Amino acid sequence: MNKSVSYLIFLIIVLSQNGYSQHSPKTAAFSFIAKSLEWKGVAVQDDNYTIWGCAPIQGDNGKIHLFVARWPEKNVDPAWRKSSEIAHYVSDSPEGPFKFSDITIQGTRKNTWDKYAPHNPEIKKVGKKYVLLYIGNTDFHQPPHPANQSIGMAIADSPFGPWKKVGKDGQILNANDPAKWCYKSSNGVVNPAFLTVNGKFYLYFKARGKNGLRYGLAISDKLEGPYIIRNEPVTDNNATLEDATAFYYNHTFYLLTTDNHGKNTGIVGGGTLWKSKDGLTYKLKDAEVAYERLAAYYPDLDLKKTTKIYGPDPKLERPKILMINHKPAYLYAPGGWNIFGGDRTVGYVLKINMNK
Repeated sequence: MNKSVSYLIFLIIVLSQNGYSQHSPKTAAFSFIAKSLEWKGVAVQDDNYTIWGCAPIQGDNGKIHLFVARWPEKNVDPAWRKSSEIAHYVSDSPEGPFKFSDITIQGTRKNTWDKYAPHNPEIKKVGKKYVLLYIGNTDFHQPPHPANQSIGMAIADSPFGPWKKVGKDGQILNANDPAKWCYKSSNGVVNPAFLTVNGKFYLYFKARGKNGLRYGLAISDKLEGPYIIRNEPVTDNNATLEDATAFYYNHTFYLLTTDNHGKNTGIVGGGTLWKSKDGLTYKLKDAEVAYERLAAYYPDLDLKKTTKIYGPDPKLERPKILMINHKPAYLYAPGGWNIFGGDRTVGYVLKINMNK
């Protein structure tokens, strides 16, 4: 039996086990990323920590730095909203292995907006400064979580720190402006993605408005803010999307998000690649498949050897793109299933072969 047939059988089995049906939309076109991904394996694993978002950046000396959300508990929920911290891992190669270096941001455990669980790391370089964005919350219990989530920023001269929170306490965006579409969002503002555009600073974020979960955009003339939320969301997605990464390539702005239910691209548990000429509006009619589920890239996947830790599918979560020489080069993403059978989640890495 060839690999394509094996994958089809696997996909049918998993879809049927999880109650998915033919009601997903017709599969969108495959993007240049989806067509060129090559499995490279595990970038980050730690026997003492559950690994989640892995935000990459290339340092001045060529080393690759990952800023990783992690926590000591073996579960994902509620541990991510209670115990997450952002840790720094380093490798000589984009493909790893990555070794732990230091802890970047932890919850204050004081009466601040980020009392608990720094999470959703996003790392970019602006000029000579390294800029880390992250979320935090005031209380991990539900409620008030997730409505009490906000976005913060810290800046350093080096990936190794020291990191200084901007302004009074680092907070740069919340859902407290009654004039904005995301006012009192039941999800707060989360999943930051960041770009510098013609001297301005674009902060993309996920929030819930009258039309459900959307990605929004806040813009500032200064790196440290203030960030002003635009009047309308930037995406017109059909259903849930989250965990964007943003990049500019070949005269086009891109947002790469998850597509957990397949309502945007037709692939349940895949990714959506949104395209825009101005970075202000991303239309579903122009979107393409960003990536498929794990089995498409790791054909030796064996469900009998796989440990299901979180989520209904062996899929990629919280995708992030590493840019090298201004081109998308690698995709990093954790998975709720450990396909090698370990009892912790790990961070996977796939190469983007632009010449394919």
